[in-house]
This record gives sequence, C-alpha cells and structure tokens, in this order.
Amino acid sequence: MRKIILIAIILLTVPLTVHAQYINGTGGTASAATGTSSSSDSSSKADSYTLKRYFNALAHRDSMPIGWAFGSSVILPGTAQIYNGDYWKLPIVYAGIGGMIGGGVYYNSQFKKTGSESDKLARNLFFIGAAAFYWGQMLDGAASYDSYREHLPGRATIYSALLPGLGQIYNREFWKLPIYYGGLAVAGYCWYYNNLQYHRFQHEYNLASQPGGNYTGSLSVDNLQYYRDYYRRYRDYSIVATVLIYILQIIDADVFATMGEFDVNQSLSMDLQPVIIEPLNYEFTTNYTSAMPVGNAVGVGLNFTF
Repeated sequence: MRKIILIAIILLTVPLTVHAQYINGTGGTASAATGTSSSSDSSSKADSYTLKRYFNALAHRDSMPIGWAFGSSVILPGTAQIYNGDYWKLPIVYAGIGGMIGGGVYYNSQFKKTGSESDKLARNLFFIGAAAFYWGQMLDGAASYDSYREHLPGRATIYSALLPGLGQIYNREFWKLPIYYGGLAVAGYCWYYNNLQYHRFQHEYNLASQPGGNYTGSLSVDNLQYYRDYYRRYRDYSIVATVLIYILQIIDADVFATMGEFDVNQSLSMDLQPVIIEPLNYEFTTNYTSAMPVGNAVGVGLNFTF
C-alpha cells in the first residue's frame, strides 16, 4: 500500500513546463507581461527559469510561465494573485486560510477537552474551509493568468489537476466528461467496497487467530486470511486505477489543448504538373557516358495539401 501511494505522489508531482513566451515577427521573443521583445539569442533563456527572473516577474519586470505561477501558489499562496496584479484578493486569501485554520485549531482543542461531536464537526468544517480557500487561490491564479494566446494548454492542464474534467470543459470537449467521471466513479466505488471488505475480514481474522477471540463465523482461519488478502489486493488495484484515470484526464486536457492550435483543415488536394529540375550541385551531375556535367532536367512536380 505504501509503495502505491509513493508511486502516485511521484506521478502527481511532475512539474508543468508551459512558458509564457512567444515569437514575434522579427524572430525574437516577446514578454507576455510587458510586451517587450529581445533578440533570438536569448531564446534559450526562456527554457530556464531562475530565482532572479521569479522576483522580477513578481515586480512585473519579466514574464512568468503559468506553470511557475501555479507551482509558486502551491508553495506560497497568493503568488499568482501578485503576478496577475490582483492585490485586492490577497486579504481574502490570507484571511480565509488563516481564519479557517485558526478556527480548526480552536475547535480541535475544544474537542480534546470535551469529546463533543459538535466540536469535532466544527473542527472538520473549518479545516475543510481552509483547504477550499487554498484550492480556490490556485484555481483563481490559473483562471486570471493573462496570456497572448487565446487557448492556453497550461491552463487546461492546471484545471484538470485541480478539478477532474474541468480541463475538458475548457477545451469544450464535453462528451468526455461522462467517460472520466464514470471511470472515477467506478474505480472509487471499487476502492470503497474492497476496502470495506478488507477491514471486515481483517477484523474477523484477528478474532479467529487469537485465543479467546470470540469468533462465531463459519470460515476457517486460512479462509479468512485468503479473503483478507484478496480484498486488500483488489483495493490496491482500485487505488491504482483511480490515480491512472486522474492522470489520464490531465494528460488528455493538455494534449488536446495543444493540438487545438494545429490546422486541421479537411480539404485534401493534389497538384501534378511538369517542372524543370535544377541540380543542387553540378559537381555530382556527370553520367556514365559523358564526362561533361549534365544540365537541368525535365521532371514532374507533385504537391499534396492535407
């Protein structure tokens, strides 16, 4: 189980590498934040992101890729709002997260003293609220990110990472929602059912294998151990299936958002016409019968449009 969770964490922490740079008409790169251009010699600079560029971007002197804006918001909430210039949102983000955490800590201390279910519920609701504010500032940062591109693949990727299916909605591929939500629902139900049965047989196995365990069932200890291991194995398979479906819909959102920028004109045509073929290098145009170079030749040109 621990190995499966570790693999899932590694797969889910693959960094986003979408850059907020574009090529202008002169061959240089232009900043999405300032609109200034630089020479093409600095194109390799767009492939790397340094701490200096990060702080310059926060000061609005450089651009920040959407992947960096999202990753920075994961580490330091509110970073994307600073880069987007939405400073008025910072008090909401920090007051929301801080206030909810403070309320959760308070009611957690009360629950330890009283053991009241109402205090436990209030604690859980406050912590859920803190997580909601944290999640919301990341989603808002991606939604408010300004880019020269009308459809940004990085935004679709982040949308799907934060909420399964949201990237497909952004790509206007609504027909995929039943597929992914259906897959997640089936995998989640299998996860829940197999985990429930695993704990059931684990408990009965513990009763049957211990002296004086008061086990009243009809199954033997070996059968209880078999069913316990069976449901535990399929519970782990269900967890892997859930993670794979989640990752697949993220990849799907990114790939199809990227492919949406390609020309997919379905007009197919073929053009066939005679042409004069000129050798690229006359040094290699001598034939076997003559030592003199051969000149241009008549050939056929074939052009496909697809």
